[in-house]
Amino acid sequence: MFYHFGKYVLFLKRVFGKPDKHSVFLNQIIKEVDLLGINSLGIVLIISVFMGAVVTLQTAYNIDMPFIPKYTVGVAARDSILLEFSSTMVCLILAGKVGSSIASEIGTMRVTEQIDALDIMGINSAGFLVMPKVIAMVFITPLLVIISMGIGIAGGYLAGSLTGEVPAAEYVYGIQYGFRPFYITYSLIKSVVFAFIISSVSAYWGYYTSGGALEVGRASTKAVVTSSIFILLFNLLLTQLLLA
Repeated sequence: MFYHFGKYVLFLKRVFGKPDKHSVFLNQIIKEVDLLGINSLGIVLIISVFMGAVVTLQTAYNIDMPFIPKYTVGVAARDSILLEFSSTMVCLILAGKVGSSIASEIGTMRVTEQIDALDIMGINSAGFLVMPKVIAMVFITPLLVIISMGIGIAGGYLAGSLTGEVPAAEYVYGIQYGFRPFYITYSLIKSVVFAFIISSVSAYWGYYTSGGALEVGRASTKAVVTSSIFILLFNLLLTQLLLA
């Protein structure tokens, strides 16, 4: 564990070195935003709408008591989506989709000696390949989380209205009741930290792959598992720091 931690820190030092050409660097960031972020929008939308619907219906079924007002379903669904689901759950899904993609892409470049060719040409291969991915993920993930929040709340509204479990007026009143804007700030802070973890940890495992195609697959698996574990760990730490 300590070996990999030290190696990871040295890897980050190389990643955040000065870019060789700023124009190429900016083009790479735009490309990675499209590949890693925009291409993930579809799965984020699908997960969010069903996530909001399920949270709303489960809350409505579990508090189906005459002395509890219906608008509390909207309050519970809003807080669950804003505080946890749209940040942590979406980033866990991105760890599987984006993390495996980054690790397999860089790992393939390593085993086919493309990274060695960059090093021979005097290019900082870690910075050239990894830093645009890290910056792109840190930039686009909060936007995906904001979209997920809106779609999740809309999914809960549709589920409650179509099933008749939560009247539309009660749900809308609930999502407005006692709203704390800091919940959104809290989720965005978490999304930035999680995005950095996903991109850097996945790139680390891919960059130090050795062998052939089998090792690339193993590196991809390690990237997803390690990223998910650290997302859950930092979720606990950030909750303690920001909400306690």
